Amino acid sequence: MKPTLLLLAAGMGSRYGGLKQLDGLGPNGETIMDYSIYDAIQAGFGKIVWVIRKDFEQDFREKILSKYEGHVPCELCFQSIEDLPEGFKVPEGRQKPWGTNHAVLMAKDIIKEPFCVINCDDFYNRDCFKVIGKFLSELPEGSKNRYAMVGFRVGNTLSENGTVARGICSKDANENLQTVVERTEIERHDGNVQYKDENGEWVTVADNTPVSMNVWGFTPDYFEYSEAYFKEFLSDPANMTNLKAEFFIPLMVNKLINEKTATVQVLDTTSKWFGVTYAADRDSVVAKIQKLIDEGVYPNKLF
Repeated sequence: MKPTLLLLAAGMGSRYGGLKQLDGLGPNGETIMDYSIYDAIQAGFGKIVWVIRKDFEQDFREKILSKYEGHVPCELCFQSIEDLPEGFKVPEGRQKPWGTNHAVLMAKDIIKEPFCVINCDDFYNRDCFKVIGKFLSELPEGSKNRYAMVGFRVGNTLSENGTVARGICSKDANENLQTVVERTEIERHDGNVQYKDENGEWVTVADNTPVSMNVWGFTPDYFEYSEAYFKEFLSDPANMTNLKAEFFIPLMVNKLINEKTATVQVLDTTSKWFGVTYAADRDSVVAKIQKLIDEGVYPNKLF
């Protein structure tokens, strides 16, 4: 069974501003996610699903979905702050969405096959989709509890215009994920990749240290775990009084790893990430995409 690509597109870029998911960066107005979808199709993915906000459905259908007609089956699902399990309600004053794993849950009735989750505003490059597509397509039918994460080499994921936040990963001897620790300030200092730790000290890490760029491979049993744990999350008074508490994918993954319920294989990739973290990144991303087109990696017009 061909895997499905699930794109998380319900957020807005707070540092960049506006709906950067719909920003045309290619020569014919292609968005970053157009390149991800093109690469995913080349890597053997058979269906594309987006999680979006209901209030920009029409704009999304007109600008995005229409271009894929005849190329690949597509479906939409919607993330709403109101979409909670029975017995729970949104705390008064909360406006922030419930996070990335809540967004993944929105696709539980649509996706019945192995699937890959990505952000729609990150340029992941083709090798990333090849390695995760190969992992998912080679899983035995009915597989459970065997997941994967593409581990980008941290040196391939930096911005030229400021620090970045990345989940720094540790692996065991079998290349399985042990921990993901979010580091919010990572940049290159004097040729070395460094992050600022909780004490404000700069810590140097190797360029090939794996980091999470939110490229995950799951099977449908992941939805069941997520539903159960989301209820636990909402039952914690601290998460209901903190109006910014979020149900993140790494939170769910860490629980499954720590309880030895599932394994998450870290897949190495040579892909070099780039994206629009800051407004100043935009021109650089446009130039990098054009260079890939000039080199013949992508056609001038994707779809």
